[in-house]
Amino acid sequence: MQITISAKNMEVSDYLRETVEKKVSKLGKYFKPEASATVHMTIQRSKHIVEITIPCDGIVMRAEVATGDMYASIDGCLKKMERQILKHRTKLERRLRSGAYAGTPIYEDTNDVSEDLEIVRTKKYPIKPMTIEEAIMQFELLNHSFFVFVNASSGDVNVIYARNDGGIGLLEPEYN
Repeated sequence: MQITISAKNMEVSDYLRETVEKKVSKLGKYFKPEASATVHMTIQRSKHIVEITIPCDGIVMRAEVATGDMYASIDGCLKKMERQILKHRTKLERRLRSGAYAGTPIYEDTNDVSEDLEIVRTKKYPIKPMTIEEAIMQFELLNHSFFVFVNASSGDVNVIYARNDGGIGLLEPEYN
């Protein structure tokens, strides 16, 4: 597994880099050898934030943890990632074996935003048709508040989102 480490508002020491590589490489047993992981570490105020992202065969797994200690954040993030993998293990094995996904999403951050606009970040990613079940799984793996996808049955762009009551909502466009 290839591991890319980046940091914001901090320097990554050799010891920290070795620790991250050693611990994250243990997740390699769940993925194909060509899989890659991106680890981003940030210090904001007194919070040490670690985010791990692993794109693999069209599925993006992501976990983020913030604590008062960088090493605790790393351990917490790895535990969270492993819980996600084990929770969705059956679905992931079926998808990865069947070759249902081709290629991996590539996220681009665009920082060249005009001062007149309020947009502070833009992400682009390839979008492909998927069932609502697949979209919910991807939504849970990313751990975001929403997920945009093309519904395989209708061909329309839909949105899965986290409801305040703890449930999951689905937005389907209605054309007039």
